[in-house]
Amino acid sequence: MSQSLGRALQILTSLGEGERSLDQLAGELGVHKTTVLRLLRTMEADRFVRRDAAHRYRLGSRLFALADVAREQHVVREVAAPYLRELNQKTGQTVHLAAWENNEVIYVDKLDSVRSVRMYSQIGVPAALHCTAVGKVLLAAQPKRRREALIEALDYHVYTPNTITDPGRLRDELDTARERGWAQDKAEHEAFINCIGAPLKDGAGRVVGAVSLSVPDVLLNYEQVLELLPELLATANAISADYN
Repeated sequence: MSQSLGRALQILTSLGEGERSLDQLAGELGVHKTTVLRLLRTMEADRFVRRDAAHRYRLGSRLFALADVAREQHVVREVAAPYLRELNQKTGQTVHLAAWENNEVIYVDKLDSVRSVRMYSQIGVPAALHCTAVGKVLLAAQPKRRREALIEALDYHVYTPNTITDPGRLRDELDTARERGWAQDKAEHEAFINCIGAPLKDGAGRVVGAVSLSVPDVLLNYEQVLELLPELLATANAISADYN
């Protein structure tokens, strides 16, 4: 598997320099044409490469979409960084930054609590859509058809006794999140940890990310976490204004 992946990445690198024929790619990789063709067929089916009428290969549209996502995530993280640090220092609590990628919510930045308490979340790892504040914020922001399809397709894995397991209840919570401009996680993903999240928007009002505060209830109960909401919303608004 790792050898095939390495060869596929070599193919993409070569096509990044220009179009190639099957013979050229086989020569560059130093393998038989049938090996390269097998990889190309898989990559073509997933739109990572495309073949023209002359049977020459080029980079596919899937890569352009991924490049746009990667560029946007990089910009959001870069713009948000100083505001996240300030929020982390003011509240002393764990701060997350997340973005939407291929129907998943990915943590793109995290600042740990100044206390000794640590959360399981990691940068680059998906956040559960049905039971995290950032997941709900970004799922709520999706176009209705995509949102409904995802709500119905979720497996609703149970993390804690408070995890939402019903599509109808999740749908109601997403409606509430859109209306009030923030979402909650009341010990739904990790026991004894409450979280609030808010959207980040571009100049057109499109949601490009989400920022959240997560607090163990040994430090603050849910009502006390809500007292941090003005700080969270002010941070989200400041990032959104600077992003434009």
